[in-house]
Amino acid sequence: QVQLVESGGGLVQAGGSLRLSCAASGITFRRYRMGWFSQAPGKEREFVAAISSSRGAPYYADSVKGRFTISRDNAKNTVYLQMNSLKPEDTAVYYCAAADIVRRAGRPDSGTDSYDYWGQGTQVTVSS
Repeated sequence: QVQLVESGGGLVQAGGSLRLSCAASGITFRRYRMGWFSQAPGKEREFVAAISSSRGAPYYADSVKGRFTISRDNAKNTVYLQMNSLKPEDTAVYYCAAADIVRRAGRPDSGTDSYDYWGQGTQVTVSS
């Protein structure tokens, strides 16, 4: 069975930091591109960051560049999102996603339809 389990969300004041984790099981982790998406109530799910399966190259949404850092530990089957300088507009449920690098070859990192598996999400709330 495939499972992506997010953790690390919570309530933080503006300017604060959180580190999200996503533990994957049931997949050959090193063969999957990993991504983070966010979804606020009543809004579309939006791309936040992605990291390649091979080189570990990161890609970020413009809104989080310079503030968030995505990383992965293939030995632990885990992807992370370090979130610094948080803003109230970052408030959302954050979802982890995994994309098979063969099946999804050529698909953009930022597209929700480019990913095969999704976690249940973890809530991030940033107060002003």
